[in-house]
Parts: sequence; C-alpha cells; structure tokens
Amino acid sequence: MATFHRFQDIEAWQKARILTREVYEASKYGPFAKDFGLRDQMCRSAVSIMANIAEGFGREGKREFLQFLSTAKGSASETQSHLCVAIDQNYISEEKGQRLITLADEIARMITGLMKYLRRTDIDGAKYKND
Repeated sequence: MATFHRFQDIEAWQKARILTREVYEASKYGPFAKDFGLRDQMCRSAVSIMANIAEGFGREGKREFLQFLSTAKGSASETQSHLCVAIDQNYISEEKGQRLITLADEIARMITGLMKYLRRTDIDGAKYKND
C-alpha cells in the first residue's frame, strides 16, 4: 500500500481536480455563463470536493479526515445534481453532462473506498495508506 505524504497524492483529489477544471470550462460559455446562480453553485460544489479532501488530510487525524471525506462525497453528489440541471436547461450536452456525472460518481466511490480503509486501519496520524 502506498502512503500519502501530501493530499495531492490522493487519487480521488486528482480526479476531483479534473472534474473541477471541466466544470469551470463547461460553465464559461453561452447561456450557462449568464446563469450566475447555477454556475456559481456548481463550481463551488466541485471545488468543495477537492478542498475537503485536502483539508481533511491536513488535519492529520483519522476522525477529522473521515468527516471531511464525508463532506467531499456529499459535494460530489451536489455537483451531480447541478449537472442534471445544466443538462435539463440545455447548457451542456447530455453526453458531456453524463460524462461529468460519471466522473463525479467515480470520485465518490473512491472516497467511499478511502473511508472504508481508514475505518478499518490502525493508522491514526499524519500519514495515510491507500489501497
């Protein structure tokens, strides 16, 4: 098992970074760019995935990390919901929206796996192992 020395080593964070970049890109143009409420909420929820993984890791305690991972997972679901609205409003194509929804689902599953691992491990400190 690999040891995490930095939050950037966590694959779920890496994928969340990709999702965030793609959400920002998708919301830059056309009518989507003018729907400030949805655009802002969707970008914020995507950023929240990354931020909560990083912050939880930085707290250096297993319980806090688990709490922040749970919040990150919730933000992945929130992002998926916003993507559904964007699809329904024809701001993004069904194909692009479903691809991003699938990516958010993959991130959520990765977070769940990390949470399960942390719950069953004796590791309690600043360095975490990954499956």
